[in-house]
Amino acid sequence: MAETNDNQCDLQRKKEESVTIEDEEESEEKYICRLSHPAHPHTIVAYNSGQNPPAGCFGGVQGNEKSLSCSYHYRCKKCDVGFHIECHLCPRKMTHPYHPQHPLSLTALNGETRIIYDVSNKLDYIEKSLMAASSSSGIHDPGNIFRNCTWCGQNLDRCEYFYRCSICNFCLCDPCSQNFPLPIIQKPKSHHHPLIFISRPLLVPCDACGLVERSEPSYACFQCNYVVHRYCIGLPRVIKITRHPHRLSFTPFLSSTIFPSCPICYKAVDIKYSQYVCNHDDCSYVVHSKCATHRRVWDGIELEWEPEAFDKTEDVAPFIKVGDDMIKYFCHEHHLKLKKYDVVRDTDKQCQSCTLHIDSRDFYNCMQCGFFLHEVCANLPRKLHHALHHHPLFLDPIPPRMPYIGDCFICAREFAGFKYKCTKKNCDDYNINKANAFQIDVGCILLPDCFTHKSHEHPLFIPISKSNDIHYLCGGCKVEKNILHLRCTVCEFALCYECATIPDKLHYKYDAVPLSLCYGEVSDETYWCEVCEGTLDPREWFYTCNKPNITIHCKCVFGRSAYMKPGYTFDERSLSVKVICNDSSTRPFCNKCKARCSSSVYFKLSDETTSCSISCYSFWVQRNLDRAHWRLYRSSHN
Repeated sequence: MAETNDNQCDLQRKKEESVTIEDEEESEEKYICRLSHPAHPHTIVAYNSGQNPPAGCFGGVQGNEKSLSCSYHYRCKKCDVGFHIECHLCPRKMTHPYHPQHPLSLTALNGETRIIYDVSNKLDYIEKSLMAASSSSGIHDPGNIFRNCTWCGQNLDRCEYFYRCSICNFCLCDPCSQNFPLPIIQKPKSHHHPLIFISRPLLVPCDACGLVERSEPSYACFQCNYVVHRYCIGLPRVIKITRHPHRLSFTPFLSSTIFPSCPICYKAVDIKYSQYVCNHDDCSYVVHSKCATHRRVWDGIELEWEPEAFDKTEDVAPFIKVGDDMIKYFCHEHHLKLKKYDVVRDTDKQCQSCTLHIDSRDFYNCMQCGFFLHEVCANLPRKLHHALHHHPLFLDPIPPRMPYIGDCFICAREFAGFKYKCTKKNCDDYNINKANAFQIDVGCILLPDCFTHKSHEHPLFIPISKSNDIHYLCGGCKVEKNILHLRCTVCEFALCYECATIPDKLHYKYDAVPLSLCYGEVSDETYWCEVCEGTLDPREWFYTCNKPNITIHCKCVFGRSAYMKPGYTFDERSLSVKVICNDSSTRPFCNKCKARCSSSVYFKLSDETTSCSISCYSFWVQRNLDRAHWRLYRSSHN
């Protein structure tokens, strides 16, 4: 027992030492005086004296924007300068590790006149920029010497300010100037020798990730001929990602065994570089190090010194079998019985989970009320690890109080069925509104990580991106979007989740023959929509059947509100709104857009107003609110 306790203490000590080293390196880098030489850095000290820096703030961009009552500041005693909070990151002059031989000055560039100015603060930059057309001050740059950042190559025309060397033509954009790597890392996590900073962009592959990242600071061990990005130095040893059931271990070199492509980016795995590998005997899962540690794949938790414990919530079944083909579902009070689909009896029934109509598949039918579940939906686990999120997701059967609260974060549709939610606090994935938890509807969850869609000949997968600013043209709706999507493993084809989850077959109203989704065709004929009676572009997706001349717009039979289950009622401020099935022979008119409601459902407000969509009923709710405010205003002034 004593030996076991000693081993546990030793593991804890090693873990704490590892964390302490990383924290010290980060702290040193953060509190270095930018005016000192990188080889002999000075440390700035924090003061809370109740006064501003005695000699004023030496900050370049943010110095004059600080309140005069700001009492907390930094000071470098050796350089005899003071800074407001965070202003030390952008001083008027600095000696940067990327260019240690000469000092750099804060500079503004006017993109039209190509005149550059040395500025002391942001207000000075604005004033001189306004005088650029008439003033002869500044330095003219006709040869576009300062067109791009010397380190990363970014165009400086898009930067408000940058740093330049007045002796040579070296210049740094703002993001690169904020990087201030240490000259040497004495005890790196990934190597047994100290690593020395390379004051040049690394244009060869990193030995850890195998990628060429020009903008990333790099370090080298010349004794071992080892070069590595700063980011890759602290790669975790053991991690767990939601795309694989086992833990993954960091492996510097792989054996000569031929591995398949990376299951995250679907590109080739090069055994010369470090990867993450599953060590289970019957598993050959190998992932690129950058893919495995991406912020949308890994939750950021290092598991090297953590014991692998069994999670009891993993095996919680969604139902209990109570008889032959009969179950007790976890969120319903009655028993459900498995039945075969009957086209006459079951046409109007809808699944409570995915809200789609019960079709040719087997389904569970409540013995006492109108509760129905597809067999596939009934078997969805209560806890799920999915590639769309880096935290575990939990099944939530409770409908949202309002439709926009129930929006899926992947396809952005209103949804009134079951959804999977993240229960982690402060989950900031996809720029989530902190008031709402990350949630995905069942339709998006049911799509595999990699599959072949009927609209494209190659497999599609879930790509990972560095930001939400990457736009793409959806191959289905032909709309440019920037939300999460599916991308082809071979070509540049992309498909949004809203299009990817449209059912390829569905029953419409009283038709016994199901409609089939056509993914566009080449034709010189004029197509007409059976619902809205408008023209239909045959190159776009549309629904059709084996009856001649039957073509329908996708939005007319399966619009954005198609996942709002009929009978769902919610309150919107002072009004009650009910979702009505649009299955009558005469389609109602929308009071807002004055057109007939063409979707499978429409909205009936408590004031007898009819709306065809969420946006239309929101207009009436806002109008009623404005009228109430006006009545209150008039009554208070009478």
